[in-house]
Amino acid sequence: MAEKLVELFTSGCPICERTVKQVRDLTQYSAEHEVVVYDLNKKCDTNKCEDKAKEYGIQSVPAVAIDGKLADCCSNNGVNFDTLEAEILGK
Repeated sequence: MAEKLVELFTSGCPICERTVKQVRDLTQYSAEHEVVVYDLNKKCDTNKCEDKAKEYGIQSVPAVAIDGKLADCCSNNGVNFDTLEAEILGK
């Protein structure tokens, strides 16, 4: 399995936290994935998280980007966890 950069965009809401947990569960046994969580409510020290959210076209959270692209699991206003699992694990 190839290394992937998985970026999560959240606002600290319960659905966001469920998504963070799901991603961490999917990646916990693989050192090949880097997981970065951006809580847009807390902001970043720089504008990095806001800039990335704009770059990826994120309109709602939670949202997941994999290797610099908004994941298909998040393209229809919400997270489809089956699609998310397939995208991270390559199923």
